[in-house]
Formats: sequence, C-alpha cells, structure tokens
Amino acid sequence: MEQFKTLEDLREYIKTLGPFYGRPTEAGAHPTLYKGGADSSHVLGVRKRDYLFSADEKWVLPHPEMGLSFSAHWQHLKRIYRMKKKVTKGASIDVYWVLEKSDIPTGLKFVADPKDPKHYLLTVTERMKIEDLVYKLTWVADRMSVIREAQVAL
Repeated sequence: MEQFKTLEDLREYIKTLGPFYGRPTEAGAHPTLYKGGADSSHVLGVRKRDYLFSADEKWVLPHPEMGLSFSAHWQHLKRIYRMKKKVTKGASIDVYWVLEKSDIPTGLKFVADPKDPKHYLLTVTERMKIEDLVYKLTWVADRMSVIREAQVAL
C-alpha cells in the first residue's frame, strides 16, 4: 500500500492506472441518477436529455452522442465543478469518479464527445428497458469512488 503526501502524487499515480471519468455532483445527490419529485424531464431518475428514449419512454435506444456526462481531464473537471457550484448556489460538491479499466455493465460504454476530447459520455450501446438502464447506472454508481467536498482537491 502506498501513501500519498500530496494530491499531485495521487494524480501521478492515477495516470498509471489509465484514464478516469469524473462527475461533479451536489453533496447528497446520486452520482448517476436524478432523484427527486415527479418531473416530466426524467424517467425513473434518468434525465430525458441524456439518453434517446422510445416514444413510449419504456426503452432506451443506442446513440453514440447521447449519454451521462463525465470529465476525462482535470481541467475539464474543474470547469464543470465551477459551473455546478454556481448552479447549486454554493452547496458542497462531491466528485464521483471511476477508472476506465473498471467493469462497466454490458450495454454501456464510455465514448469521447466529438466536440470536446476531455468530455466523455456513458452511452447505451444496445436497446434496453429503462429499468435495466437504471439498474446498470446504479451498479456503476456503487463502484465509483468519491472525493467529498472536492474544492480542495481541484
């Protein structure tokens, strides 16, 4: 087991493990689902603008340019963190992250955003029921590491 004296030491070590995907989230919020009241912009905690839904909203369809947003570079993560901090009016922000080498459930894949190589999408690669996507996103969230109140780390 290694001990890290600085965050820079940790960043250097993470580079040896391969790419990471980070997602800033308001403290207490779920890292991959949107919990809360009934809202027409969500289906079972999945935001409609993140994925391509069938007309009856019972299925999620594959689309290489739609998925849950993740940062794949510290600079991108810092920018998104600052934006999230403004939207949440100063609430604490946690950063959830996962390494590329981690097991991602079948039917999901990280895909680089063609507009920004530091931005990745967790896309759906095969047609699946919305309940299956919720299960898989929950599975991913359960395996993510977290940096609580990430301002100091970023």
